[in-house]
Amino acid sequence: MEIKSVFSDDFVKYGKVLEGYDVKELLAKLDATTDKPADAVIYEPGDAGLESLPVAKEISDNAYGGMPIQIGYCNGNNTKLNCLEYHRGSELNIPSGDIVLLLAALQDVKDGKLDTSKVEAFSVPAGTVVQVYETTLHFAPCNGVSKDGVSKDGFRVIIVLPKDTNTEKPAITPKNIEDKLLWAKNKWLIAHADAAEAKMGAFVGLMGENIDISK
Repeated sequence: MEIKSVFSDDFVKYGKVLEGYDVKELLAKLDATTDKPADAVIYEPGDAGLESLPVAKEISDNAYGGMPIQIGYCNGNNTKLNCLEYHRGSELNIPSGDIVLLLAALQDVKDGKLDTSKVEAFSVPAGTVVQVYETTLHFAPCNGVSKDGVSKDGFRVIIVLPKDTNTEKPAITPKNIEDKLLWAKNKWLIAHADAAEAKMGAFVGLMGENIDISK
């Protein structure tokens, strides 16, 4: 799999890099106050310490037009696709170290299914503020890649989303195929059969290889 850059023209359909934000304090607090498992991935939708920093209001006002947001994180070690998800509203990813994002277009999902050959990989340098559009399928970041291969250092990534995203799933009566994908509040999830989420009851719709960038 070719790993492209978020600064390349190929990324334009999935999102964009946001300029002008000073995120040094945000990333310093992320590195100083949050865990990074060596053999797993953890996610927190909102972190009070991160949300208390001045840049949080700038992101809310500028990037989200004044809408309420949450600032959390996704940390750990990962090299696999496993699942893809999407939200109503863009997501911002801000890594403290280099990462790789595995992305696909929501428009390519048919009846809840997507061939993983449609997935593309993009490298994100440390400190880059990346907006992922709501029509972009994504999931946990992957470890960064250099000429020496996949990093074993893992990652810490700031995750910004509309307020209350990824919290408790509402109780609904499914009315269509998309309703079967709803996994949490404002989180629609498509799992690969190999993923732990599939064993937990997530909709299995990723067909083909469960991509592993270490291979």
